[in-house]
Amino acid sequence: MIAALLLAAGASRRFGAPKLLQQLNGKPVVRWSAESLVGVADELIVVVPPENAELRKALDGIAARVVVNTRANDGMASSLACGIAAVNELSMAALVALGDEPLLPRRCHERVATTFKGGAAAIVAATYGGVRGHPVMFGRAVFAELRALGGDQGARVVVDADPSRLKLVEMDEPHPIDVDTPEDLARVTRTPQV
Repeated sequence: MIAALLLAAGASRRFGAPKLLQQLNGKPVVRWSAESLVGVADELIVVVPPENAELRKALDGIAARVVVNTRANDGMASSLACGIAAVNELSMAALVALGDEPLLPRRCHERVATTFKGGAAAIVAATYGGVRGHPVMFGRAVFAELRALGGDQGARVVVDADPSRLKLVEMDEPHPIDVDTPEDLARVTRTPQV
């Protein structure tokens, strides 16, 4: 089994409003991100903050298990640790994606998952023009390291800890845009959907 984790518990400080709920061509940003993960893994887990009624509504009808990160204000690492702790004990890996990358296409998730299933490494990360990005798949062997993370550092420290356990997969397409500001949302709105 493989789990997909969608990290959607951020505070949207730079955006100035709940960015994941902003409309992008008729759907909330978070819904685009979640829909691209449906069917890629055996289970979809969405990590949300304590005040999450609107996020749950935005995900209505998507087959996902919602997990509340009670420490969402502590940063991305707490959301990652929370999501990893929620992964089914039978899952051999977790594919991690971000709620604020709505145009990340399903094919990127599928390529990373396929590479991991081929036994390439304990960690498989997407690259875009040689620059690392999401999604990233983590094998169970590194789950304890992910659960121990703190602050807003994300998983980079785990990925960089041992290059021998990392496999990079070039996506051969532009790096997906993170929706961090209203200007980012405007750019994504003008970008053709993939």
